Amino acid sequence: MPLIRKTPGATPPASASSPATALRDGTPDERWAAARSLATPADVDALGQALATEPDPRVREAILTSLARIDSREAAAAVIPHIRSDDAALRTAALDALRAMAQASGAALPDLLGDADSDVRVLACEVVRASPDPRATRLLCDLLDRDPEPNVCAAAIDVLAEVGGPDALPALNRCAERFPDQPFLAFSAKVAMDRISPQNGGRLG
Repeated sequence: MPLIRKTPGATPPASASSPATALRDGTPDERWAAARSLATPADVDALGQALATEPDPRVREAILTSLARIDSREAAAAVIPHIRSDDAALRTAALDALRAMAQASGAALPDLLGDADSDVRVLACEVVRASPDPRATRLLCDLLDRDPEPNVCAAAIDVLAEVGGPDALPALNRCAERFPDQPFLAFSAKVAMDRISPQNGGRLG
């Protein structure tokens, strides 16, 4: 009997089990279909548990997409641990999901910006870039005043150059003064100040 070729891009057949069970125990195609179908707040636990163990990048992407669509604090909490992953692809995908649900992830920003891991703090700055949270400028200014890592401050300066208002100018200046042996920071801070200064047509808040 000849083999029947699978049509590229065809939707995989639905699993006879529940989506939550298929997400845990199904084939990659079944897990992918299940992840796409689980898109309500009640599904966050199942999606979060699956994300922690899922080896298939395509299925992980579907899980993260569903969590982003749910867009709740619980969904953000399920994604946040994965920005610490050693897997660069998972780390990037998790960051994209957090940026897609910036409102929901906003509550976690203070903790992320104060994380012991400087790489997490850098990534948290990217979440702030997409955040509508009115605290965004203040959070980044606080980071500039306290963070010991030049790379973290550089990430915060880059975001402030895009989203900051004139109230960020003092913190930008103080940051440049804190790192006199890091001329790239002074340069970046000056560029940011020039962009957001009201005298240069910058943002007013």
